[in-house]
Amino acid sequence: MEKGAESFSWVGSRDNFVDRPHVFSMDHLTVGRFGGNSSAGQYKNEDGCLVWMNAQTGWEFVLLLDAHNTAESAEKVLKQVEAHKAALETLLNQPLDSAFFQSLEKKVLAMFQAEEFRKVCRNVQGETACLIAVRKGKYIWWFSVGDCLLYLFHPELAEFGQYQLNQRQFYEWIGQVNTFEGAVPCYSSGTRELRQGDNHLFLTTDGLVECPGEPFAEPKAIRGCFKGVSNEQGVSALLTEIQKNGVRDSTTVISWEISVHEKAAMASNQ
Repeated sequence: MEKGAESFSWVGSRDNFVDRPHVFSMDHLTVGRFGGNSSAGQYKNEDGCLVWMNAQTGWEFVLLLDAHNTAESAEKVLKQVEAHKAALETLLNQPLDSAFFQSLEKKVLAMFQAEEFRKVCRNVQGETACLIAVRKGKYIWWFSVGDCLLYLFHPELAEFGQYQLNQRQFYEWIGQVNTFEGAVPCYSSGTRELRQGDNHLFLTTDGLVECPGEPFAEPKAIRGCFKGVSNEQGVSALLTEIQKNGVRDSTTVISWEISVHEKAAMASNQ
């Protein structure tokens, strides 16, 4: 593996973490997994995630999956992305310029629209939501199919009540029902400049926000769990709370902070 590079991938069919919250860190990034409560009827986990990062060239590539019916679709998406790792890393290691994220999006689209991959999807049982987020320099880019969530927590944005980057889309998946089989593929993508200071990036599947009692339906409640504690402690607090509340659905979260020294865009009269 290239110097400074780290990688991790997992799918719930390998280890379901039912009744077992699990939190670990890769350098500055933390992954939390909880398969749900067996007392609520849970017995499987159909989430998945992948993390690649390179400290030398300054980027993180994270993928979050939330499948249903079976975990097959999550397994196939992971396999497809991992098969294109070398090409994606070549793009991620390029200098940041105006075409950087456009090139990345073009590659991701080609990867999911490939006839061979679509043929694989036709033969799986179930489908998955898929959220990819890439941070390079002081920018975050995302590619979203379905209803996983991406948040950016920063005091300047919080003043305006701005936390969520992508919008959840229902009835949109990859797998047996596949947006890339349509005449026009439906997905969303976007790019944002991170603010000066500490930026907290946070991805989650919907188990967290749809937990009984909805303790984390509001982004401010998620953000509150990280005040004055480490990233790992914050993620642990989230998973402990939903376990206590009797959540059935599995939850997978990815959380990390990026400190930006450069000034961000401000209004001309500020």
